[in-house]
Amino acid sequence: MIEELLHGRQWLLADGATGTNLFEAGLAGGAAPELWNADHPDRVRRLHQSFVEAGADIILTNSFGCNRRRLAMHGLQDRTRELNLLAARNARAVADASERRVIVAGSVGPTGELLEPFGSLTEDEAVDAFVEQIEGLREGGVDLVWIETMSALEEMQAAATAAGRVGMPCTVSASFDTAGRTMMGVTPAAMLRTVGAFTPAPHGIGCNCGVGASDLLCSVLAMTETNPDAVVIAKANCGVPHATEAGMTYSGTPEVMAEYARLAVDAGARIIGGCCGTTPAHLLAMRRALEGHVRRERPDQARIEQAIGPLVSPPPKPGAPRRAGSRPG
Repeated sequence: MIEELLHGRQWLLADGATGTNLFEAGLAGGAAPELWNADHPDRVRRLHQSFVEAGADIILTNSFGCNRRRLAMHGLQDRTRELNLLAARNARAVADASERRVIVAGSVGPTGELLEPFGSLTEDEAVDAFVEQIEGLREGGVDLVWIETMSALEEMQAAATAAGRVGMPCTVSASFDTAGRTMMGVTPAAMLRTVGAFTPAPHGIGCNCGVGASDLLCSVLAMTETNPDAVVIAKANCGVPHATEAGMTYSGTPEVMAEYARLAVDAGARIIGGCCGTTPAHLLAMRRALEGHVRRERPDQARIEQAIGPLVSPPPKPGAPRRAGSRPG
């Protein structure tokens, strides 16, 4: 389906933030956003609708933490299938009412646990947790599975295996938030090579969340340099996150996010969206920027930093020692 929409087009626009926008709609801190699929479906659908109206070609279900291992923190593990089904139905209803084609992607985030040998979660347990979640999303009508904000290759493999077992296509994205690597030390190039070899192959591979749009764009550059033909996803946070007494705020203005979107295309990304902090207003600015954009010369780090700000967590300079426990990239 992604390939069909990309045919004859340079890019697709994915949506913005789910959690941070639901907090603005009244979600309490520490509460499970996924419960709103049952308790406040009108608010969830309203958010999906606002992203479609802003121009999103892809909307993600409100199911990021909707696997039983994360839901157990809220005592909701026995409602895993139900909440995923409702998340998919809420997004499906909005997409089906649109006058243009909108893809419904079932958001699948990490379990919140470390897989063996770094933790106690076995591969089979992880696959089973993801299968249960994805079965609910499939029953609710998603078009594909959107595996996101991953750090470990083993967990990416488990989620992709689960999607294949359920018979669903998938995409995979990671958060490169630690000096150009994931928390588990995986580089963008290594992630692209490894995940690209999964069977079946994902329909898109890329980056989301992280520490800022500039850092994420540098990860995109590393991926598109590794494989210029890959369908690369760029879904950055809305600028740089800052912790305040009122909660997390993001530095990105609509103008900053518009330029980020242009740079993402210049860097070779084919699917561009926003992650934490990205509102429908930001997404509308991104859509307008992309529609009038002619791809420019491939940027480098200096041009990215000049346009939208410095890297927050730059990789170490060549020759500097890597942090203990990181993997070769």
